[in-house]
Amino acid sequence: MGRRRARRGAFTGVDGGGAAILLDEDEISILRTLAVQLLELIGPGPAAADSGAEADPLAELFAEGPSKPPEDPALARLFPDAYEDGGNAAEFRRFTENELRSRKREDALAMVRSLDRDGSELRLSAPEARQWLGALNDLRLTIGTYLDVSEDDQNGLYQLPDSDERKPMVMAYLWLGSLQESLVEAMTG
Repeated sequence: MGRRRARRGAFTGVDGGGAAILLDEDEISILRTLAVQLLELIGPGPAAADSGAEADPLAELFAEGPSKPPEDPALARLFPDAYEDGGNAAEFRRFTENELRSRKREDALAMVRSLDRDGSELRLSAPEARQWLGALNDLRLTIGTYLDVSEDDQNGLYQLPDSDERKPMVMAYLWLGSLQESLVEAMTG
C-alpha cells in the first residue's frame, strides 16, 4: 500500500493498519475537550479512588463492580444491561462493568494523548486507530443520548436553526459520525 498522505476531513489508511488525518487547531481542541469530558463522565478507575496505594492487578481482576445500572442516561447507554432479567443483568454487570469502564477510559486517554502530539497531521498506529474508533463511538453515543437522537430524526435535530443552543452539539455529533465512518473505511480499505 505504501505510505499514504493524510488528508483534511477524513482518515486515510496507512501501512500496518493505522490511519492518518489532518486536523486544524480548532478540530484538535474540540476533540480533546470532548474526550476529556467523556473521561470525566466515565470517572476515575478503582485504583485512582485508593489513597495512592499501588494497584494489585490480580485484585482488580476479581474486584466486583456495581450491580445497578448508572442513573445518568448517557452512562446507562455506555454501560447497558446485558440481560432483560434483572438478576442476570446485575450479576453480569458486577463482573464486567469495571473492565468495560477501564477500556473506555483507555480509549479516551489514547485519543487525548495522540491529540497532544505536535503538529496537525495525526498518524495513528493500528492499536491507536482501534482505540480512537471506540472513543468516537462512545462520544457519539453520549452526545446522541443527551440530544435524544433518533434514526428518523423525529425531533428535527438536523434542521435546527442556528439560534438553537443544541445546534453545536448536533454538528459535533454529525462530524464525529463522519470521522468514525472514515476511520472504519481507512482501517478496512
